[in-house]
Amino acid sequence: MAIISMTGFGRGEMSEQGVKVVVELSTVNRKQFDCSLSLPRELGCLESKIHALLHAGISRGHIKGNIMVKAAQEGQTSRLLNMERVKEQIIELRAAAQQLEIMDDLSITSLLQLPEVMNNTTLFEDPEALWGLLEKATKLALEKLCQMRAQEGEALANDLKQRFQELKVLSEAIAPLALAVPKRYQATLEKRLAELLGDGTKNVVDPALLAREVAVFADRCDVSEEMTRLASHFVQVEKALLDGHASGRTLDFLCQEMFREINTTGSKANDAEITRLVITFKAGLEAAREQVQNVE
Repeated sequence: MAIISMTGFGRGEMSEQGVKVVVELSTVNRKQFDCSLSLPRELGCLESKIHALLHAGISRGHIKGNIMVKAAQEGQTSRLLNMERVKEQIIELRAAAQQLEIMDDLSITSLLQLPEVMNNTTLFEDPEALWGLLEKATKLALEKLCQMRAQEGEALANDLKQRFQELKVLSEAIAPLALAVPKRYQATLEKRLAELLGDGTKNVVDPALLAREVAVFADRCDVSEEMTRLASHFVQVEKALLDGHASGRTLDFLCQEMFREINTTGSKANDAEITRLVITFKAGLEAAREQVQNVE
């Protein structure tokens, strides 16, 4: 299973019995699951159901949902105004105005204030009755959203595999260099002592003391434990990329641990070439970690 991206878009549209429901969902990266919905005020009682439905399909990321409910384009229900009701109310109002001798100033603006003149006002008389249709549209939008997130995730997986492979090559280049550091230190120390003490260095300097000094230095700059843990982290990264779904937190944690190990390696190495490789490793790891932020 490929990893899943946290970015995507999906749209679902369903129509039944003169009612059309349109659901649009978009997601962006977020550490936790977060959902904000824009829907008709009359359907507020269904928001928790929609929230639960979305959370069942998406474990991490920010979801923005836009839900529209309107009359389907079928005959009279496609009209914005309920013309029959409008005509009835106008006749009644003008009759009342004539009887009460009130000026007839009926306008379009006042017309819209009349009760029950909008066709879609009847759509929300029983919000629960709309749940079946709304659920179908939401599931369709969620399915398309997940398809896009899966496609994005496949591209992310390929990119991350390449990035971590490059980091692995860098770490493998550090190990042999680290082994040679104590030997170079010993050669440098012997050379400096020779310059200070003259030709009789070997007779003056106790070999045991020299060996002890080199041993202390070798222990201080030993990075074998860091390299072993780093290699283990690469194995875990590969496993997380193969496991796929909801591996973002795991990959983010592994990036943190890798940074800890490579940072310790850089502080202990005492070698210019290793320091250069560590700096390159950190830059590549930071770029990989930014990409990991998009993984669910």
